[in-house]
Amino acid sequence: MLGAALALLSAVTFGMNNAAARRGVITGSVLQGLAITVPIGVPLFALLCLFTGGFAALTGFTDESWLWFSTAGIVHFIVGRYGNYRANKCMGAALSSPFQQLSLLVALVLALIFLDDILTPLKIFGIILVFLGPAVMLRGMRRAPKKKSSVDFTPKYAEGIFWGLVCAVGYGVSPLLVQIALAGGGMVDSIAGGLISYAAASVIIVGLLIQPGNLAHVKGLSRTNAKWFTASGVFVFLAQAFRYMALAIAPVSVVVPVQRLSVVFRVIFSWMLNREHEVITFSVIAGIGLSFLGAMALTISTEFILGLVALPETVINIAHWRWP
Repeated sequence: MLGAALALLSAVTFGMNNAAARRGVITGSVLQGLAITVPIGVPLFALLCLFTGGFAALTGFTDESWLWFSTAGIVHFIVGRYGNYRANKCMGAALSSPFQQLSLLVALVLALIFLDDILTPLKIFGIILVFLGPAVMLRGMRRAPKKKSSVDFTPKYAEGIFWGLVCAVGYGVSPLLVQIALAGGGMVDSIAGGLISYAAASVIIVGLLIQPGNLAHVKGLSRTNAKWFTASGVFVFLAQAFRYMALAIAPVSVVVPVQRLSVVFRVIFSWMLNREHEVITFSVIAGIGLSFLGAMALTISTEFILGLVALPETVINIAHWRWP
């Protein structure tokens, strides 16, 4: 029960993170957002390491683990987060959600290739739903009548979809890199690895800021946007911390599906904070719902479903099909 509650807290704070970041990029830039949300993770994860013994775990990592954790941080916190913020800025948090759910497909493909994962009928069903989500949303948006808005927000679909896919690649690749770096390590090792990842990404941010004009641009950030980006950085740290704690005391089959509710909280908080800067229609909700169900199908085990529902023997045999 506690594990599920922690996973739910993770989902809530992930949703709050996206809504806060969206509020910041409405008038702020992506670079300004990264300059705050990435470095802030270093002291926060250092504090978490202090209380969990993560600093001792750092001394036990091999050079290869340091390299993989660092690469994961750059891929996730620079490439993935940049794509996330750009997609949010172009389309809003709600519209970009189904495209970012495609990160699960990237992770699944990589797991099939490098981690000897298996493909099941349930996962195939999940893949279909994840692809249907964006398709339904975009089809509905094209058919919807144009309405006058009280604010000047027109989604940039082509640009937003591109950066949403970049986000999906970044967020989909990083878990594989973390698993390689961990090499079977536990929660404390994961937290220590998180510190390495944030530190490596922060080095890239420092490199960007020393480029001519970038530092002055970041210093020009308004106090209001600085508060929203800071809130986003804190929320995403809390989300990761709750996730690690949940995985330490509850099965993955419980934690991951509950955590996928983050896409629901993302829409809820976006509506609460940014309703004038979001496009939330029936087709958007339907697309998010389909991508959410697809994500659930990709993360829940077949045995878990079969244990809940009594099915004919033929269906059970089909459900147990595996590839390769």
